Amino acid sequence: MTAERTESTVPSSPSSASSGGQQREFGGSSVSVAPPRETVGGLTLRAERRPVARPPSGLPLLAVDGGAALLAVLALTGDTTPGRPLMAAVLALAVAWLNTRARLYRPPAVPAVLDELPAVCGRIVLGWCVLGAGVAAHAPEHALAAHELALGCALQSAAACVGRGTVHWNRRRALVRRPGAALVVGPAATAQRVAAAFLRHPGCGIRPVGVVADQAAGTEGLPVLTTAEEVRRAAVQNGVQAVLVVGSRTERAPLLRTLEDGGCALWEVDAESPSYDRDGSTELLAGFGCRRLELTKRQEVFGKRLLDVTVSGTLLLMVSPLLLVCAVVLRMSDGPGVVFRQERIGRDGLPFTLLKFRTHRPADAHEAATRWSVANEQEMGWFCRFLRRSSLDELLQLWNVLRGDMSLVGPRPERPYFVAKFGQTYPGYAARHRMRTGITGLAQVTGLRGDTSIEDRARFDNAYIDNCSLWQDFCILVRTAAALVRPTGS
Repeated sequence: MTAERTESTVPSSPSSASSGGQQREFGGSSVSVAPPRETVGGLTLRAERRPVARPPSGLPLLAVDGGAALLAVLALTGDTTPGRPLMAAVLALAVAWLNTRARLYRPPAVPAVLDELPAVCGRIVLGWCVLGAGVAAHAPEHALAAHELALGCALQSAAACVGRGTVHWNRRRALVRRPGAALVVGPAATAQRVAAAFLRHPGCGIRPVGVVADQAAGTEGLPVLTTAEEVRRAAVQNGVQAVLVVGSRTERAPLLRTLEDGGCALWEVDAESPSYDRDGSTELLAGFGCRRLELTKRQEVFGKRLLDVTVSGTLLLMVSPLLLVCAVVLRMSDGPGVVFRQERIGRDGLPFTLLKFRTHRPADAHEAATRWSVANEQEMGWFCRFLRRSSLDELLQLWNVLRGDMSLVGPRPERPYFVAKFGQTYPGYAARHRMRTGITGLAQVTGLRGDTSIEDRARFDNAYIDNCSLWQDFCILVRTAAALVRPTGS
């Protein structure tokens, strides 16, 4: 497998952990196993996970559309018409599928039935056309006439609009009565202006309570929060549910991820320029074009876990004879202690025990936990060198994947000591732990193994998480398999 050899190589790039200062810093006698804390612009926040603020459920709207379809079919057809329940079901499913494709079950921040009226009615007309064609093909003697189709469209459109209007009206009342507290993140002056605009329009359902900026800049208005403790206290005491991001979000990505992990919904606000909505993702809040941000993949796709279990279980059965041979030869050539166990940090900063075939013997437990380069690795036996060059020593990690400690594809796990150090040194390093760690990953197949930059690895790992998909996992696994055919070691 294309695992990085952080326990046996010394990175030499300027941005990696092998710089002189870092080596002296790592050479201390104490070992820190505390998970890292997010840092940005001098702000350091503890990730205190709370229930995530999600958009309102689309189930009430789905129920309204289904009820409208049933009502229209029952009102239009007589008691002697065969298959009335089937007709209602076909119509409801057709309209539901069309509305789902148009994202009509993702309620907007400020719901309004008139805004979605053309889309809803247009899909109802298309649904009745599908129903009419199906009835004519299956039972020509009961085919629906043109006036019946028109009446059905009108009845269902009226029922759907009334129902949707009722749902949206209730939601708007709830927004006005109980607006969600919010923080505005960005340059102080611009953030204050955006906050004031939202306070003047309470119907948005968002009530700013503070501004997060590097410095107050002598502005008036809401309190400016410049320290980690101020941000944490404001978020907890006010029950902050939303974060409005003004300006560039790149340099504040770790802070935003921490706030999102704390249960806050993120909105990107176009405060300085007109909004150019090309994909329908922009909503109008207090006159600003706003887009919902989702920086963190909170729930692993079921297909990814299914792929992990299927592939790891199959490979373990296939390579079990090879694992037995490697264990026997390693025991005979290099003595007892065939399996190497080491604590690594996985998803959400939780530790787990990583398994490998032993290819070196650290001087002691302290050295294994804190030294980037393990002593006497140049005296490694011939079979140990073969295991490392062929990556066969990594095969035991398939058991970690099957257990759920790791995934086949994801950021490589590191030891607690270095996780704490790298999390404080490299922006975005701690954000790697929002996903299950992996045997291989985008950073590894891109060549970031061994003597390479930690900063680059973190950047590639976060890019993989932000664009995670089963197809990307498949491509990485194929590239990993190709690398195993021509192993170079590390």
